[in-house]
Amino acid sequence: MTAPPPQAEKNNVAKISAALELLEAGNSSRDVLDALSEMIDRAEMKVGDRLPPEVEIAKKLGVGRAKVREALTAWQNMGIVTRNKKAGTRLAAEVSSNAIHVPVTLKLEAESLLRTHSVRRPLEIESARMAARNVTDQQARVILARVAELMSIFEAGEDWREADNRFHRAIQAASGNPLFEQIIQQIQRAFNEIYEAPFGQPHLGQVTIPLHPELARAIAARDEARASKVMARIMDMVEHEVRQVMETYDV
Repeated sequence: MTAPPPQAEKNNVAKISAALELLEAGNSSRDVLDALSEMIDRAEMKVGDRLPPEVEIAKKLGVGRAKVREALTAWQNMGIVTRNKKAGTRLAAEVSSNAIHVPVTLKLEAESLLRTHSVRRPLEIESARMAARNVTDQQARVILARVAELMSIFEAGEDWREADNRFHRAIQAASGNPLFEQIIQQIQRAFNEIYEAPFGQPHLGQVTIPLHPELARAIAARDEARASKVMARIMDMVEHEVRQVMETYDV
């Protein structure tokens, strides 16, 4: 990526700093990123443009530098910015609103979720297939127990997210390759640290829960093809749900 000429970059910095002056932020990393999203949109920043230094952002938003670093690290993990000592923090993905009535933060949230989902999808499918191949009798019992727990919580109308995470981690552990669990959890954590409840919907993806017992049975039966097929369907349903929400808001 070619860096802008020094004078052009200097003008960009001034424009970005002016936009930053107009913002306020709360105390959470999400608040900081919401403010930075607005700054990027107001300043009409492009991919490759440099963000102000952490210390300047912290000072102008009235938050601690550690909070700014935490927020920008989350963006780095999601591929929205790149960071290094010489080049500073630069925008790596477009952050702008396509419609007058759509908050830029909502568009960014949707695109971030789809970006992380596209990386997670093949990993989840392969981990299910490998789990069906390598699962031990004990691991199969754990997976079936985890899905029973998940369904019990789901049918009671309670928050099922932690139970769902335990179920998927049991599958990842049964795959025989610890990298599946490490990478998938890292991807999920990068997004959830900021966007705990995507679009304000803490139960995004609940339409897939009734499919989870079929997935558990396929793995316990050591049926690789069926396990892969069910997991692919689950992941596709989540993506479809996200895109439906985006269409609702015209994101």
